Amino acid sequence: MPMFQPSKRDVLVGFEGSGDGQILDLDTAVKDGVLGGSVGAGVTGAGVGERLDLKKMIAELDLAEIPSVFVCPISLEPMQDPVTLCTGQTYERSNILKWFSLGRYTCPTTMQELWDDSVTPNKTLYHLIHTWFSQKYLLMKKRSEDVQGRASELLGTLKKVKGQARVQALKELHQIAAAHASARKTMVDEGGVALISSLLGPFTSHAVGSEAVGVLVNLTLDSESKTNLMQPAKVSLLVDMLNEGSVETKINCTRLIEKLMEEKDFRPEIVSSHRLLIGLMRLVKNKRHPNGILPGLSLLRSICLLNEVRSLVVSIGAVPQLVELLPSLDPDCLQLALCILDALSSLPEGKLALKDCANTIPNTVRLLMRVSEDCTQYALSILWSICKIAPEECSSAAVDAGLAAKLFLVIQSGCNPVLKQRSAELLKLCSLNYTDTTFISKCKLTRTIQ
Repeated sequence: MPMFQPSKRDVLVGFEGSGDGQILDLDTAVKDGVLGGSVGAGVTGAGVGERLDLKKMIAELDLAEIPSVFVCPISLEPMQDPVTLCTGQTYERSNILKWFSLGRYTCPTTMQELWDDSVTPNKTLYHLIHTWFSQKYLLMKKRSEDVQGRASELLGTLKKVKGQARVQALKELHQIAAAHASARKTMVDEGGVALISSLLGPFTSHAVGSEAVGVLVNLTLDSESKTNLMQPAKVSLLVDMLNEGSVETKINCTRLIEKLMEEKDFRPEIVSSHRLLIGLMRLVKNKRHPNGILPGLSLLRSICLLNEVRSLVVSIGAVPQLVELLPSLDPDCLQLALCILDALSSLPEGKLALKDCANTIPNTVRLLMRVSEDCTQYALSILWSICKIAPEECSSAAVDAGLAAKLFLVIQSGCNPVLKQRSAELLKLCSLNYTDTTFISKCKLTRTIQ
C-alpha cells in the first residue's frame, strides 16, 4: 500500500479528539464537503443492512490521497480502529499499543508525557472514515459495473457496424481496456478476443487495425487466440503498421508480437522478415519518441534468442546501430541492448560486425562496473568475442580504452566468480602483446584508484 498524502481540503475540518481543538459532528463534516454526500450514505452494501468491511475497502481502493485526519501518524496508513489519548491525539489502536509495549509512555506526535495511558475509542472519527471509504468504494463498484456494461455493449456494436462506426467502437474499447481491469475481463469472457482478432486481415485499414491491436495488447490471450493471430495475413498487417503507423501503434504491434512469441508453438519464420526487423530498428532509434525504445529492444531481444533469426538481424546492420545507441540508453534499455549484442556475437558475422564498428570497444569498456552486474557480464562477453578473433588489433585498442584497469576492478570486486574468471582470462589475453612494464603503465591504475 502506498504512503498516503494528505488531501488539500483537510484544513476545513477538525474532528472530536483529533487534537486540533475543534469538535465537529458528522453533519458538519458533510456540510463542509469532506464526505461529499449525505450522512450515512454508502455505509451499507448491496444487501439490506450489510455493512461494508473497512479493511477490505481500504485494500481494494488503494488510494494515494485521503484526508490526513484519517491517517495514523505512526504508520501513515488509514485508521481502522482509531483511539484517542489524553493529549487529544488520535492513533490506530494496534500502533499506539505497540508504542506503549516498547516502554514509551509519551504521545508520539507531541512527545508529551502521558498522565493517563488509557485509550478511548474515537467513534465519531471511525464513523467518518467508514462513511468516506464506503462512498468511494460504492462509486468505484458502480463505475466498474458501468464500464463492464459498456464494454459488452460495444462488443455487440462491433458485430453490426462497419467503416467509421467500427473505428469509433474500437477506439472506445481501446480506452476502456487500457483503464479498467473489470472491463478487460468482460471482453475476454464474452468472446471479445476472437471477435476483435477476426477484424485483422489483408484488407483491414490501419485505422481499424491500430485500434484493434490497442485493445488486444491489454487482454489476456489464450493459446488458441495466439495461434489465430499468427496467421500470415494478420502478421503481415502487424508488420505494415509497425513500419507505417503512429508511435503508439508501433509500440502496440511490438508488444503484441512479443506476446505471440510466448506461445510454445511459435514459429521463428513469423519474425524472419527484413521488413519487421527494419521497422523494429527504426522504432529503437527514434530519439524523438523514446517511449518506443524499451518495447522495441525487448522484442528484438526475444527475436535474437532464436538461433534461426540472428544472422538476419546482423544482415540488416543492427550491430553498429545498437553500438552507437549504447551511450544514450537508460539502464533498462542498456541491459537489453547488451544482451542482444552478446547474442549476435555468438555468430561469426556478428563478431566481425562488432570488430569492424569503431565504437564497440570504447562504448563497451566504458560500461564495465558502471550499470549492473548483468551489464558487466554482457560487456565482458562481447569484448572477449572480438579480442579472440583479432587479439593484436582489438586487445591493443581495448587496453588503450582503459580495459585493463576496469578488469582489475572486476577482479577485486565482490561480483560473481565467473565474471572474475572471465576478467582474468581477458586480462591475460590483453597482456600478451606487451612487456610487463609497458602493460602495467598502460593499466592506468593510479587513475582507476582515484
